[in-house]
Amino acid sequence: MSQSLLLALDQGTTSTRAIVFGMDGRQLAQAVRPLAQSYPADGWVEHDAEAIWRASVEVLREAVQASGHPLSRFAALGVTNQRETVVVWERSSGRPIHPAIVWQDRRTAVQCQSLRDAGAEAEVAQTTGLLLDPYFSATKIAWILDHVPGARPAAQAGELLAGTIDAWLVWKLTDGAVHATDATNASRTLLYDLRAGRWTGAMAEMFAVPLVLMPEVRDTAGDYGQTAATVLGAPLPIRAVVGDQQGALMGQGCIAAGQMKATYGTGCFMLLHTGEQAHRSAARLLTTVAAQLNGRATYALEGSQFIAGAAIQWVEQAFGVQGGPRAVEALAARARPDHGVVLVPAFTGLGAPWWDADARGALLGLTRDSGLADISAAAFDGCALQTRDLIEAMAKDAPEAFGAQAVLKIDGGMASSALFRRRLADLTGITVRTSQTVEATALGAALFAGMGAGLFGSAQAAIAGLAAGDGETAAPTMDARGRESAYARWTDAVARVRNRPPS
Repeated sequence: MSQSLLLALDQGTTSTRAIVFGMDGRQLAQAVRPLAQSYPADGWVEHDAEAIWRASVEVLREAVQASGHPLSRFAALGVTNQRETVVVWERSSGRPIHPAIVWQDRRTAVQCQSLRDAGAEAEVAQTTGLLLDPYFSATKIAWILDHVPGARPAAQAGELLAGTIDAWLVWKLTDGAVHATDATNASRTLLYDLRAGRWTGAMAEMFAVPLVLMPEVRDTAGDYGQTAATVLGAPLPIRAVVGDQQGALMGQGCIAAGQMKATYGTGCFMLLHTGEQAHRSAARLLTTVAAQLNGRATYALEGSQFIAGAAIQWVEQAFGVQGGPRAVEALAARARPDHGVVLVPAFTGLGAPWWDADARGALLGLTRDSGLADISAAAFDGCALQTRDLIEAMAKDAPEAFGAQAVLKIDGGMASSALFRRRLADLTGITVRTSQTVEATALGAALFAGMGAGLFGSAQAAIAGLAAGDGETAAPTMDARGRESAYARWTDAVARVRNRPPS
């Protein structure tokens, strides 16, 4: 058992990577491919599902080869994925009938608003734990069925399959033998009864999505078949599927009520573990499955912001900054302390707790002496202040989790920035701690795969075996007056970009 290796396939919004882990969580090898996005209309975001599949095979092969170990040393594969992104494909040929519609896509905002105006949101929230927003999968699937000629009758005839990216990859990896998803991904579709733990006909009817399309829902750590021999040269058991944010929750060791983490990739996703209780949020957060193991679900409150690291990327592209995120960070470090610039990165609307699909990004507080350094600093601060919004909302739902000893564990690309860690701690007033690996999402998928393969008897056992060593810690040093002044400027700026006047 001590010689077993675990393989994780992490299919994200901007890249596809495979990582080899030892049972102690140490990263041994990895391979990565960038993923292009397309923007066919304002607010629309698409991926090429076939390109995702090809990249997945390439990185799996490269990571195994880079590890220097034979496939026989690998116990299992775990798959983690960008969650609400959907694919619809032909059952017979495996051909996607439309580009994958990405979680950031806002094309169904009008449909969501119509249902909201009809008074449907209370039922949706009670059943699914989610809100009526184009972020989630159901309206995306319905849009494809209604806009691809012949798709809806083909779906009703059982000729099509649909699912989030995990289901698409499992189906491809097993050469069509398994059409399955896990409860964490199912809980992000608007079609899943959160407490009953199954697809719900009432939601399927509301969103006009035939359930015959949808995959079987399984445990997060469980049997998802095995890869076809053509993928890696021999079959490899697939023993876990988990949504990326729930994977990061596990990878950060947040498996008990009261523990919380935030992942800073393209967007920012903060989860507060609530144990076996599915809290109904009064602050417009989401209730989601944290994991399902041995048929029993645990839950989390989640706040989702659509743009985080993408704001840094925007500065690079919009202002021609050479040198990547580190160059933007170096610019931000030169900003004047009192620059007063605020960037609201609502490029694809605002997520929690606002859920405003029509909001758009804005730079405010510019003066004649404002410069690129100030704008760069505002981009980092905007990500931190969005997190403050989520903390304020979570503190309303679960105030017991936010005492003086509260710690926010962070991962993702922005977690490697010392400037961002410091600003995050200062602007939220909470101690921030990084994980031992930036790739907490992939680590979580690997640990779940180890559970599914029988290497770990429980989640506690899986994280107990992780290699020792904490990441970086940043404690708040800003005085309360400065923190609240910055937050007041932020809330004023958010009110200005929303699609209705501030109250």
